[in-house]
Amino acid sequence: MAYNLGNVRERGSDVSPSGDRGGGWVAGQLVAGGVVVVVGLLGSGWPSGVRVAFTVAGIALAVLGSAMLLSGGAFLGRSLTPYPRPLPGATLRQDGVYRLVRHPMYGGVIVMGVGWSLGTSPLALVAALGLGAFLDLKSRREEAWLVEHYPGYPEYRRRTRWKFVPGLR
Repeated sequence: MAYNLGNVRERGSDVSPSGDRGGGWVAGQLVAGGVVVVVGLLGSGWPSGVRVAFTVAGIALAVLGSAMLLSGGAFLGRSLTPYPRPLPGATLRQDGVYRLVRHPMYGGVIVMGVGWSLGTSPLALVAALGLGAFLDLKSRREEAWLVEHYPGYPEYRRRTRWKFVPGLR
């Protein structure tokens, strides 16, 4: 399958819901997240002058990211899927945390990655930024499918300006 990342349109986007659901995006997300963890474990740590403060900030961010991830999943309920293509018969959630951001679970993963990085290694922070860039691309593909699946999605996207974290576009 070929991807044009300029406008993030996929050839063959008329694939039936039982066909391609975006498994490559899920695999890429798992690899990018794994890189963040491994680089944090193997990379050199933060300088001693900032280590304690960064560890405390990292723990706080990891807890916040976990809350975002879990609340996003809870609000999706039966519509929850790891794939970017929505499930047939799924409903568009616009309440709860989805009133604030369109992709709280991706935001949670990004915030957790930054938290892990602050607690472990500067190089992991670079990897976490890469994870964030990857999730931005995945969210663009997902939003194209959401527009196809839900007639009300363009209005929801216009109304809910923030993609991952409140206050950041």
